[in-house]
Amino acid sequence: MPSAAPQPNPASLAAAPLFIVLNAGSGHSAADETCAAIEGVLREAGRRHEVRRVEDPAELDAIAARAVADAQAAGGIVVAAGGDGTLNAVAHATLGSGCAFGVIPRGTFNYFGRTHGISADAAVAARALLDARVRPVQVGLINDRVFLVNASLGLYPQSLEDREEQKRRFGRSRLVAAWAVLVTLSRGFRPLRLLLEHAGGTRAVSALTLFVGNNRLQLERVGLREADAVEDGKLAVVLVRPLPLLALLGVVLRGAFRKLAEAPAVDHFALDDLTVRSARRPGRRFKVAMDGEVDWMTAPIRFRVAPEPLLLLEPRDAQPERGV
Repeated sequence: MPSAAPQPNPASLAAAPLFIVLNAGSGHSAADETCAAIEGVLREAGRRHEVRRVEDPAELDAIAARAVADAQAAGGIVVAAGGDGTLNAVAHATLGSGCAFGVIPRGTFNYFGRTHGISADAAVAARALLDARVRPVQVGLINDRVFLVNASLGLYPQSLEDREEQKRRFGRSRLVAAWAVLVTLSRGFRPLRLLLEHAGGTRAVSALTLFVGNNRLQLERVGLREADAVEDGKLAVVLVRPLPLLALLGVVLRGAFRKLAEAPAVDHFALDDLTVRSARRPGRRFKVAMDGEVDWMTAPIRFRVAPEPLLLLEPRDAQPERGV
């Protein structure tokens, strides 16, 4: 684990006001229902709270930053209500603030919430915040931007963009997400020529994608032994070398059946710090993904474990989901 950060006093947490950042971007009807469920629970409990709705995704970072500043001033707790991208943005603003961080998951996969035994039911998750315990959890950084579940470059970010397009056409579901992966593979993808720097050494690789995981459940679901490493101060790195389409589909199927570690042309290992450069063009910009959100970053790109943990509010009766 990263070095311990000062933890909030449990007694003060029980009465601390909640500053809730709620992403309404997935639809006003669903957001209204979630908001009503959360506020119903908190009003009944007599708990002070404020819900900060995000109507425009472009305002998410700013609203999260204001919520953290207000929580610091009031001795409060910051809560993210939304999918992995929302959790990412609010966690980024919260890390290092000294505030506890609560979660009310709303996304399709919810790897972070499921890993920590947090219910996808908004009312249940809100109720769990009232008597939660603080658990320091490891956070990954990609060029100083937080990721809770994973960060990557190459084929994987492209598949996420294709997934968003398929969601707009067919709705949100895991089947649609799987179909989007096949759409991406069918289009072909030029391999990346990369230089990987770690522990004073440099390695040249050709890869379709470089994936860095920080979530035990997701790694267990695809059958990687590095799942345990992410709870011991490490990140899991997966490299997929160039393959013909049919062979690449085989890799995807092995992952679906939790046997990715057995797939040919897949390298996987654990480390705590990795710098990635372009082998062909210094300063190249890469499309990257962080917890499902896609952006661009200029090389060198550094993946590392954050020096301090996120102070997560975990339910006292949490039953973390296992992928094995």
